[in-house]
Amino acid sequence: MKRREPLGIDLTPIIDLVFILLIFFLVTSVFKKEELALILDLPESEAKATEIKDEQIFIELNENKLAIKGIEVSFESLEDNLKEIKDNKKAVIVRIDKNTKYERVVKVLDLLQKYNLNNLALVTNETKSKN
Repeated sequence: MKRREPLGIDLTPIIDLVFILLIFFLVTSVFKKEELALILDLPESEAKATEIKDEQIFIELNENKLAIKGIEVSFESLEDNLKEIKDNKKAVIVRIDKNTKYERVVKVLDLLQKYNLNNLALVTNETKSKN
């Protein structure tokens, strides 16, 4: 009588499946980007660049719109979002369009001061050298 050797598991289909799943998750995943919602024309400055960290709060302001953390909001919603911030040492990054009325800027700064969020940075574009 002929003795049968035990058959091994064919790993080729399993490897194919793993690669297909890997490609699927890479293609469908959303890569984290800066939380920006508005297209702004920032003023230019010669200030040095600072490092942006994940735990910072982004506020964007232009002539007509306001956004926090990449979501367009009203001033009332902005105030509600600022109320919820427990750590007042958290950095607040403010991007303001250069054509925005000063009154709107002051309104945002007043809300930040009201909730004692004083760790503030204003974002500008780097000045281009004319050499």
